[in-house]
Amino acid sequence: MSAVSQPKRPEKPRGDLAGMAQALAEFARSEFPQAQPAEPRVAVLVPCFNEEAAVATVVADFQKALPSAAIYVYDNNSTDRTVAVARDAGATVRSERRQGKGHVVRRMFADIDADIYVLVDGDATYDAASVPKMIDMLASEHLDMVVGLRVDQAQAAWRPGHRTGNWLLTSFLAAVFGKAFKDILSGYRVFSRRFVKSFPVLSDGFEIETELSVHALELALPTAEIETPYFARPEGSVSKLNTWRDGFRILSTILKLYRSEKPLGFFTAIGGFIGLVSVSLAIPVFVTYLELGVVPRLPTAVLSMGLMVLAMLSVASGLVLDTVTRGRREMKLLAYLAQAPLEKT
Repeated sequence: MSAVSQPKRPEKPRGDLAGMAQALAEFARSEFPQAQPAEPRVAVLVPCFNEEAAVATVVADFQKALPSAAIYVYDNNSTDRTVAVARDAGATVRSERRQGKGHVVRRMFADIDADIYVLVDGDATYDAASVPKMIDMLASEHLDMVVGLRVDQAQAAWRPGHRTGNWLLTSFLAAVFGKAFKDILSGYRVFSRRFVKSFPVLSDGFEIETELSVHALELALPTAEIETPYFARPEGSVSKLNTWRDGFRILSTILKLYRSEKPLGFFTAIGGFIGLVSVSLAIPVFVTYLELGVVPRLPTAVLSMGLMVLAMLSVASGLVLDTVTRGRREMKLLAYLAQAPLEKT
């Protein structure tokens, strides 16, 4: 019996399938256009304490420079009309009851959700017209912090001693950490979301600017400085910065940050100093022992040995704490990397 041949199904031309797919793709593009990347959300953060005379100017200037930005004024127990003036100027006003700029910045960074953060003092000494350029530099160069390098426009812009103090502290920071900014105390900065959400604010007062700088240096984050005009305070606005008190607090903060971020160097230096004292005490005792065969100053010998033990313990502590610090730094980097980078629109 001969096999019955089965009729073959007609094959659809591949060209028809390709054409159908192309038509569907064109239809999808026309009916469902791809969403354009949204503009980054910008938040202007203004910490204030008794800035009734200046805060309205700050809010108005930044509204003009950044029309789409959200402006937040955080009041820190002001006793004048700062809150009412800021609210009337169009800012969103919130408060932080714990006194000190560091507490205010901690609250602002925790509360506000944005893609780009602008931190500026509420004393009207910084140039709002410079902020678009700072933001553009942050986005185009994929930076995490842009610092406004103050260029004074008036003799009264810097109080007596502030310029010298700023230079001394900046130089000391460079000596301690091996690198630094030109103006570590600038209160005018632009940050990425990555920076803000990975920064654990530990300072309470005006040391916050130093801590911001050290955070960037220790994590090797991409940063830049850009010159901005710096003006004198308007009439009726008084500086809250005490030259000597806050200068020593900032210096103390640098030392504390050096101890916490570079414990091996810190405790090795202490151990080296103690060891040097121990050796200087031990040499005369040792020379006398070689000459006479006796140790006439036993307390000095015991003290020298005790100091040497302390020196070795100090170095050992530095080694242990250095391992702990590496773990903390890795956690900060993980928090930094957990945030999406800012895309240039």
